[in-house]
Amino acid sequence: MTDTSATQPVAFPQDRTCPYQPPAAYDPLRTARPLARVTLFDGRPAWLVTGHAAARRLLADQRLSADRTRDGFPATSARLAAVRGRRTALLGVDDPEHRTQRRMVLPEFTLRRAAALRPHIRRIVDERLDAMIAQGPPADLVTAFALPVPSMVICALLGVPYTDHDFFEEQSRRLVRGASPAQARAARSELEAFLGELIDRKRRSPGEGLLDDLVRERRHEAETGREQLVALALVLLVAGHETTANMISLGTYTLLANPGRLAELRTDPALLPSAVEELLRVLSIADGRGRTATEDIEVDGQTIRAGDGVVFAVSLINRDESVYPDPDALDWHRPARHHVAFGYGVHQCLGQNLARAELEIVLHTLFDRLPTLRLAAPADEIPFKPGDTIQGMLELPVAW
Repeated sequence: MTDTSATQPVAFPQDRTCPYQPPAAYDPLRTARPLARVTLFDGRPAWLVTGHAAARRLLADQRLSADRTRDGFPATSARLAAVRGRRTALLGVDDPEHRTQRRMVLPEFTLRRAAALRPHIRRIVDERLDAMIAQGPPADLVTAFALPVPSMVICALLGVPYTDHDFFEEQSRRLVRGASPAQARAARSELEAFLGELIDRKRRSPGEGLLDDLVRERRHEAETGREQLVALALVLLVAGHETTANMISLGTYTLLANPGRLAELRTDPALLPSAVEELLRVLSIADGRGRTATEDIEVDGQTIRAGDGVVFAVSLINRDESVYPDPDALDWHRPARHHVAFGYGVHQCLGQNLARAELEIVLHTLFDRLPTLRLAAPADEIPFKPGDTIQGMLELPVAW
């Protein structure tokens, strides 16, 4: 690998200049595969994983801890550092606790369950498009379509009243991209209080949904059971709509910015599953996953020491030219399924089957029903999200 010891570490994360391309400042890191040294927002150094093979190996390595309360855990923003002292279910715990939590909810996120939900997802997609079309162009695709579709899907799956969507969407926004650490802490507390009250109501009168099922299974457990359910519900609710909403908005923008690739999909809809995988690879919206080494780990002549922070540059890993020739190009015909947009190993995204189903249905229906869909503002004037949060569009003005 390239020796980066004599060069100034690159700051991580940085803002993209194009919403579907990695920051230009990351270019030196592409030649530093599979590892580089970077500096985080607070000046702390960390290892950055940039190589595809090394990433899959390390994401499956039990010597890297996902526990965000550990000393040395590499927070990539002041907002994440503000909530680092509080444990995060599923995403921020290690085995055996992680395995126990995952088993509790896994039946609702299998491939079979996602397939069974497709008719329901289609109805939601059609309803939201009906409303957007009735309102008439121009429209903000983010607020009219990209955000409500996954919110409605995850609410139905969990048993969360969609009537509360304005509240939890706003608190989720403050949690993942609020203006200050204090906002992130307050948003998490607000969400926990909201979900705690919801679970208490379900304990008194269970209905239908994953949370209701979990309440029934744990009806004899006391406060510990309630805390665990709140923690699980928080992760599933926030991740269940934030990530997919951003993939919908940014995926639509990317297709409209690449009309040749979009024309291929319109000519041959059978390419859609491959296109979803390629968009997941190229967009890499969840960049910068963190881990802490619990033991020394040797990687291609470099030593990650116990206690070191390790960050996975998903946007670079998914563009490793040794795996994906011409990696910056959209190519529906390449085998892109081995990307790490959903992570890898024991912490691979629980909702990946549901996300794929939603994206396939959304993109097919959107461009089928609105064949003249186009941007309603110059592409370079449409705002997108900063580099220290989930990548996506802040708004997406469209017309048809």
